Amino acid sequence: MSITFRSVFLLLTLSLSSCQSVYYSAWEKLGVEKRDILVDRVEDARDSQTEAQAEFASALAEFSALINFDGGELESVYHTLSSQFDDAQTAADDVSARISKVQSVADALFEEWQAELALYTNPNLKRDSQRKLHDTKAQYKAMLRAMRKVESSMPPVLNALQNNVLYLKHNLNANAVGALQGELSSIQSDVGSLIDEMNAAIKQSDRFIASMKG
Repeated sequence: MSITFRSVFLLLTLSLSSCQSVYYSAWEKLGVEKRDILVDRVEDARDSQTEAQAEFASALAEFSALINFDGGELESVYHTLSSQFDDAQTAADDVSARISKVQSVADALFEEWQAELALYTNPNLKRDSQRKLHDTKAQYKAMLRAMRKVESSMPPVLNALQNNVLYLKHNLNANAVGALQGELSSIQSDVGSLIDEMNAAIKQSDRFIASMKG
C-alpha cells in the first residue's frame, strides 16, 4: 500500500514538474522569460498582501464597532462581522497561493541560471553572472522570508476572529458583547503587528522588483 502511495506521489510530482516546464517553455517561445514571470508573480503577491491588509483592517474595525455596540440589531452586526472574517480568510488564502507561485518560478529560474553557468567560455562573463545569481538569490531569500512570515502570522489572527464570530453567533445578546470586550486589545495588537509585517514584506518585494527590472 505504501509503495503504491509513493509511486502515485512520484508520478504526480513528475507530472506537475513536466506541466510547469511546458508552461514556462510556452511563454519563452512568446519572448517571456522566467525572470519576467517571476517579477509579475512578485507584483501579484505584493498586491495580494495590500488587499489582505485592507481586509484585516476592515475586520478589526467591525470587531471594534461590535465592542462599542450600544443598542440596535445585534444579529445584523454579527452577519457583518462574519462576512468580514470570510473576506479576510479569502484574502489570506490568496496571499499563500501567490507566495507559492513566486517560489515555484523562482526555483525554476535559479536552477536554469545555475546550469547555464557551465556553458560560459568567457571566464569574466561567467564570474559576473555567478555574482549576479548570488546577489539575486540573497535578495530573493530575504523577500521570501518576509512573505512567509506574513503567511505564518495570518492564521492566529484569523483563529482569534473566528473564535469571536462563533461565540457571538450563539450568544446574540449584550452579555456576549461584554464577554468579548477583553479580546479587543489583543486582536488590535495582533492585527497591527500583522500589518507591520505586511508592510515590511511589501517593501522587500518593491526592492526585489526594482533590482530585477534595473
